[in-house]
Amino acid sequence: MKPPSLSRLSPYICTTCRRNTPSSTRNLTTTTKNPPTPPPTAYARLPSRRLISLTGPDSTRFLQGAITANIAPTPISMFTSVSQAPGFYTAFLNPAGRVMYDVFVYPFADPGTEDGGWLIEVDAKEVEGLAKHVKRYKLRSQFKVRVLEEGEKGVWAAWDEGADSLEGKRDWMGCEDERAPGMGRRLILPGDQRPEVDGEEVHEDVYRVRRYLKGVAEGQGELVYTSALPQESNIDYMGGIDYRKGCYVGQELTIRTHHMGVVRKRILPVMLYGIDEPMPTSLEYDPTKEYGVERIPRDTGIAPWEKRGRSAGKFLTGVGNIGLGLCRLAMMTDVRLQGEAGKYEEGDEFKLEWQFEELKPEKVKVKAFVPSWHLQEK
Repeated sequence: MKPPSLSRLSPYICTTCRRNTPSSTRNLTTTTKNPPTPPPTAYARLPSRRLISLTGPDSTRFLQGAITANIAPTPISMFTSVSQAPGFYTAFLNPAGRVMYDVFVYPFADPGTEDGGWLIEVDAKEVEGLAKHVKRYKLRSQFKVRVLEEGEKGVWAAWDEGADSLEGKRDWMGCEDERAPGMGRRLILPGDQRPEVDGEEVHEDVYRVRRYLKGVAEGQGELVYTSALPQESNIDYMGGIDYRKGCYVGQELTIRTHHMGVVRKRILPVMLYGIDEPMPTSLEYDPTKEYGVERIPRDTGIAPWEKRGRSAGKFLTGVGNIGLGLCRLAMMTDVRLQGEAGKYEEGDEFKLEWQFEELKPEKVKVKAFVPSWHLQEK
């Protein structure tokens, strides 16, 4: 499925500044330290991502039983070039059906084996953890696991919002990033080699702003590790689950949730605004605004602004005036869930409130937005 043009979506605006003076009210401040607005055509190296290689005759069979996506049956040897062998997005779950690692998987031709091998792209902070996880479940399977050295291969993201697909050199390893419309392409290049594509090279923080605006969480620092269902992390909406494939670790709860359950919480893009500012009507990143987002503790509860009641969600991460939150849909959005009455009313506002030791409490309002691609069939 080719992602459509994003020209109809809201303009981008960004921020990642640090301010150390606490206050009970967070209003607009100007700064020059924030990531700039993501350009429509650009590429970025992603040092926050690392690679693991699996090589050997049993590597494909092992992966098929360990991930939520279905590996294409076509042998790697049938492709005439590396770029023709498609990579894909997927996840590793624990036996209880909770997300452990979100990953991209890329097939490659390995001179040492007829079956080829696989590169697994994962959060750099968790690369050793995933390697140990694979070795733990490897048992007697015949394949080798190796964590690639930093600098051996680079992970890149490239995008062009005005194009259905990214033009450029076609012998790269990688894949179209279909997690959300307009995400572009994932590329794996040797060493310090840069993509030969149009656009400027930008910092990874700019790519991060772009992800947050699209509502795409990435890595164990943004997902609710070993606690969230894959559907709560939008892995189903992002094309990372094949509900028709055979057995894999964590499949039972995943299938049961899909066919019989209701997903009450999902990761959504959120926008912060001051307590004296009007509620925003569209998701926009503004590099001139700063609300101390880097000081908000992970999993800070989202609560109704004035109403009493249960928590409406958790704040996960952010930059400047935008971020991601695990939000209760019936409380924070107008999404109607099967068998559950909607509690959200137009105009309802929500807040984040936190405090560090003897410092004054800090407070900011927060609004969740439902991306249009959540409502589309994959």
